[in-house]
Amino acid sequence: MDFIKSDAMKKLAMLVVVLGVCMVSAEAIAGTADTDFSAISTKLNDWATGTLGRVIALAIFIVGIAMGIVQQSVVAAVVAIGAALIMNYGPAIITGLISATV
Repeated sequence: MDFIKSDAMKKLAMLVVVLGVCMVSAEAIAGTADTDFSAISTKLNDWATGTLGRVIALAIFIVGIAMGIVQQSVVAAVVAIGAALIMNYGPAIITGLISATV
């Protein structure tokens, strides 16, 4: 680590590396045995992927398009499209990431 000049920065870099290595093993088993919040997780996932999620995504899209027209800018519409996509596809991606096994 010759590119790091001070000793404090070298110690901080080593601490970050050690913590990163320690967290890898904890994340490998995350989401496999915890059932305490499974009912809440299922309910929120059902809401987000069901009709409520589609209504919220559509509302975000319509408001973003309307704000884009009012402001005469495409930025609000692009942000709204991104938010609607996240609302629609986000729960499946998050569920896949959390329930993935190594």
